[in-house]
Amino acid sequence: MTSFSVSSGDAVVHSLENLQTWKLEDAKARFSEVVRLARDADPQLVTVRGKDAVVILAADQFAKLLPLLKQPNIHELLSQSPLNSLDFESSGVQSPVREVEL
Repeated sequence: MTSFSVSSGDAVVHSLENLQTWKLEDAKARFSEVVRLARDADPQLVTVRGKDAVVILAADQFAKLLPLLKQPNIHELLSQSPLNSLDFESSGVQSPVREVEL
């Protein structure tokens, strides 16, 4: 089960288990209500054949999550480190080498 945190008014949703769940056919029949609840209350979970399929959430909540989707690469992480200006000597690993017959 996926965990996330979305501020929704005064409440904070921490996992899919806390969301109101709709079967696909019910969500289709009451789509306006699902959208209204997603905008005014919490994200809404829609299931297909009993399995989690999609989450409908307000656009402002989605906009808050977008920056979290960009995962920095290792170079970005290291260059942003407060320790990136340190200079150190790397002596390398000096281990014995054994002969191998081919």
